[in-house]
Amino acid sequence: MRGKSTWSYTPYRPLLWDTGDIYICRIVPYENSIHFEWLDIGAEKYDIYFRVRGSEEFIYSGNTASNAFDIPDLSSDTDYEFYVCAGTAKSRIRLARCGESVGTVVQYLHPDDEAYAFSGRYLCSPSLVKHPDGYLLASMDLYAGSAPQNLTLIFRSDDNGETWHYVSELMPCFWGKMFLHKGELYMLSCSTEYGDLLIGKSTDGGKTFSAPVTLFRGLGGKAKSVGVHKNPQNVVVYNGRIYETLEWGSWGNTDYFHAAMVMSCDENDDLLVPENWHFTPPVKYDPTWIGAAPDGEKGNIEGTLCVAPDGNLYNFMRYQTAEKKILVYRVHTDDPDAPLTYSHAVAFPANLSKFMIKYDEISQCYYSIASRRIDEPETRRNLLSLLVSRDLENWTVACDLLDYRYADIEKVGFQYVDFVFDGENISYLCRTAINDAYNYHNSNYSTFHRILHFRQYAL
Repeated sequence: MRGKSTWSYTPYRPLLWDTGDIYICRIVPYENSIHFEWLDIGAEKYDIYFRVRGSEEFIYSGNTASNAFDIPDLSSDTDYEFYVCAGTAKSRIRLARCGESVGTVVQYLHPDDEAYAFSGRYLCSPSLVKHPDGYLLASMDLYAGSAPQNLTLIFRSDDNGETWHYVSELMPCFWGKMFLHKGELYMLSCSTEYGDLLIGKSTDGGKTFSAPVTLFRGLGGKAKSVGVHKNPQNVVVYNGRIYETLEWGSWGNTDYFHAAMVMSCDENDDLLVPENWHFTPPVKYDPTWIGAAPDGEKGNIEGTLCVAPDGNLYNFMRYQTAEKKILVYRVHTDDPDAPLTYSHAVAFPANLSKFMIKYDEISQCYYSIASRRIDEPETRRNLLSLLVSRDLENWTVACDLLDYRYADIEKVGFQYVDFVFDGENISYLCRTAINDAYNYHNSNYSTFHRILHFRQYAL
């Protein structure tokens, strides 16, 4: 074996881990069929076998010369095991449950499928970009409580999200955000939960990435360990600098949980040079701030940056309170090393989950797609809505996108959306829990959706 000088793999194969001779890289269960794809090993023919989970014998489904297959005539709400083989080469036995889904499935992972258990068992951290060449890239990581949480999968669509195919994997990469800067593709992520902050670049559409550069050291680990926390948020260019949000802390550190930070770099500097980046000192949440909630002791997390109508750059942050509000910090753009300053609270109906806010110059409105909270009937993350504002202060529900209030709030969730303006439409990627997910939080799908003619909702 030799050392590896890149960040990307196709696929990542941990030593002594059963990834199979044939790697199944994408699974899409439907109501009565299962579509899956694998990396071609050059065989003339591939044979496919399946069975109802727990049955004694596998059934021969058919063969193909391609690297994709659909197992038909299956039963809804039923778990299946399947594999592909060619001669003596064989894939891992994989799992899928036929049943209801939403949007276009980019990737699926059954909660009991251990193919990625070396990183996690659930799909998280959706990130979506539209390349100037016209194709879409989607990424998501693999997470689970107490797991290493360090693998990210990347997929591509060449037909506006109608179909998707596997591109590559990044290791280590968690909480990653793909973004474009001066026409080049970057990934900004952590090495693991509360780990090091990393950045790398791809010049071939995500197939390969340069070796990641460490921008900021974290401590990683669990319990009361602290480190870098981030989420896939829009990168903002403002007055010649590129900005992104992050936090320092952890859920286990009860002294301050997560302290707000912003990182920035001159837009003309090399983003892969650590010394070109500036980090503001972390600002701890203060319960005496005007607008703070009595039950908000866990403070803020997962900020999103926006330039407000007053011309200043602000960080709008998720707020852990029963009150439907978020907290806003001002970024001092005249001094990249100055700490953020708390500004005020804003009423916002989706404060208990990650949200992203983006400004559309054509309609001159701000938009967000988030897990909206209402009390009757009770919701958690089973109601996804498009929100719109003219001033970042007053938010209106434009429409509900995925309304599953009739479903079990413990088992269904639509959350952590990343979205892009795509001509007259909005394209978005959602962390989706449905079809007997482990729970609403631990998602089994990454799904793609479009909002047609979104400017009809402009205020």
